[in-house]
Amino acid sequence: MDFISGEIIALDKPLGWTSFDAVKRIRGAIQRRLGLKKFKVGHAGTLDPLATGVLLVCTGRATRLVEQLQSGEKEYIATMRLGATTPSYDLEKEIDATYPYEHITREMIEETLPKFTGEILQVPPVFSAVKVDGKRAYLHARKGHEVELAAKPLLIREMELLDFSDGRDMTLRIVCSKGTYIRALARDLGEALGSGAHLTALRRTAVGPVRVEQCVSIDEALRTIAECDVVMPEPAK
Repeated sequence: MDFISGEIIALDKPLGWTSFDAVKRIRGAIQRRLGLKKFKVGHAGTLDPLATGVLLVCTGRATRLVEQLQSGEKEYIATMRLGATTPSYDLEKEIDATYPYEHITREMIEETLPKFTGEILQVPPVFSAVKVDGKRAYLHARKGHEVELAAKPLLIREMELLDFSDGRDMTLRIVCSKGTYIRALARDLGEALGSGAHLTALRRTAVGPVRVEQCVSIDEALRTIAECDVVMPEPAK
């Protein structure tokens, strides 16, 4: 493998890892293999620690492709719990309010999904990396500051209800553009259904043409880096 000219490693990011954790492990393994103290590695499209799935890691000159790769369409499988909300719209924060949800039926959900399909405006979560006054919004939110974020245009091309068998947890397949916050979508769907909702599980199953079935685990990637034939850096003159 030619990590210097550039490789794109398709990872299946594990639960609990930040995207930076994954990049750091890959970078360290490549540095050790090539005998370098510094080496450029980046990722295309951040995944929250509580999400799993496709994370494209670019090495060397392939880091120039990050913007292009992360602008591609993405597919997610998301599970949202009705009847309760959290400040982060997911399991990062504790439940802050509960709502009735027994009135919600599969038919109601099916009728509501088209309202959030197509070109829509979405207000990002306050616990996000969106910048406010030069600082990430989550830094303001964690200090208890009031944060107002502007709605952003995005495209949700497909939404499909996969499961609602227990009458409270709905699992959706979502195909959307860059910049879509699935946590915020949970918030908005909960409100539209006359309840509240938060994200309880999220798996990114595709980034552009790359599907999760094509991805490798962190351990598999590290083993490949350690064992494969590599193009070594030219000695300094």
